[in-house]
Amino acid sequence: MSVSSQDRSHQNSWQISDCKKDFPLFQTSILGSTLHYLDNAATTQKPASVIDAISGCYAHQYGPTHRGIYPLAEAATSAYENARKTLADFIGSPTPHQVIFTRSATEAINMVASAWMLPRLNPGDRIWVSRMEHHSNFLPWQRICQVSGAELRIIELHEDGTLNLEDANGLFDKQSRLITLCHVSNVLGIENPIRNICEKAQAAKIPVFIDAAQSVGHQAIDVQTLGCDFLAFSAHKMYGPSGIGTLYGKLERLEEMEPALLGGGMVDEVYDTHSTWVPIPQRFEAGSPNLAGAIGFSAAADYLSKIGLKQIQAHMSHLTRDAIQKLPLLKGIRLFPDQNTVRASIVSFDVEGIHPHDLAQVAGENGVAIRAGHHCCQPLMHYLGVTGTARASFGLYNQPEDVDALVLALEKAIKFFA
Repeated sequence: MSVSSQDRSHQNSWQISDCKKDFPLFQTSILGSTLHYLDNAATTQKPASVIDAISGCYAHQYGPTHRGIYPLAEAATSAYENARKTLADFIGSPTPHQVIFTRSATEAINMVASAWMLPRLNPGDRIWVSRMEHHSNFLPWQRICQVSGAELRIIELHEDGTLNLEDANGLFDKQSRLITLCHVSNVLGIENPIRNICEKAQAAKIPVFIDAAQSVGHQAIDVQTLGCDFLAFSAHKMYGPSGIGTLYGKLERLEEMEPALLGGGMVDEVYDTHSTWVPIPQRFEAGSPNLAGAIGFSAAADYLSKIGLKQIQAHMSHLTRDAIQKLPLLKGIRLFPDQNTVRASIVSFDVEGIHPHDLAQVAGENGVAIRAGHHCCQPLMHYLGVTGTARASFGLYNQPEDVDALVLALEKAIKFFA
């Protein structure tokens, strides 16, 4: 029987290695304990506490949120707003009102691009992204620059994969209207110096948007310490449900932003010729709220908090170091970036003469789930001179034996294609 997360703070003998028992998929899937799941940068598995929270919502407390004055509806509304408060506390937001529920981090980025940034863009203005951005944090900005006549500038990389801020001429000039960056690259695993960039941007009065999808479930984040204007992340990458994400914004930025979606729940008064909106955050949450998703999202944040983000980060760092020490011992392996670069829980690589898809297929046949392809980062792939890579990414339930299984699977692939 697994140790409940609620009891962990009282059991000094508990170790992070025990948490795998909290995830039903590893106990009940057709692969069971033979599954070495190393595709956590794509999506994470769900602990029983999250699954139970979602099921419990539908079984015992589901009702129309913000739409009824009878007890069940009021209870649903309270549960939804309590979930918002949990997420606000999880990222250090000054108030829950600055946390907006979205369908995903992708939707959050698009909302800010279309409803806040685009009306403020003029020809000659600049938006800065980095070479390592996921398409979700590249395409929306590319589009609004094309529409407005503004310029999309790219922060290039050093040879070790870190941001080449020194050669980003004009980054903090008055023409810059926004700097938008991932906290951690979903390909390189590089953690960007967000706090330092935000400090310089704030001094130059340039807003900063942070895509925290790859970091928020694996390390503690405080938006006030970072100093960013906006931050987005998704539940499914931090052991929560799919189909829900969050946008955090500084209050003054959210007050400036028009709703991107119009409909029920976000309107105050509707007249024939104009309408007025309800206050933030409901102003940005048109349509029926995802109550069960919010409750599951909150349960995931609680689960991570009870384990401890510092312990999780230390565990992931250990696994990553183990992988980048062992993988280069295999014939023909090349890491992106190389072995000497510190990275988060993501290790991308290729093998000379073997397509990444073939590596992933052989690995999968040996019970090891890894990713292969361009990882929605084609501008980065062009820079690296490859069409794609293989990628292993770690979660809190992974252990050193998963790294060993990866090495063994790759050895078999290399021998097979030799």
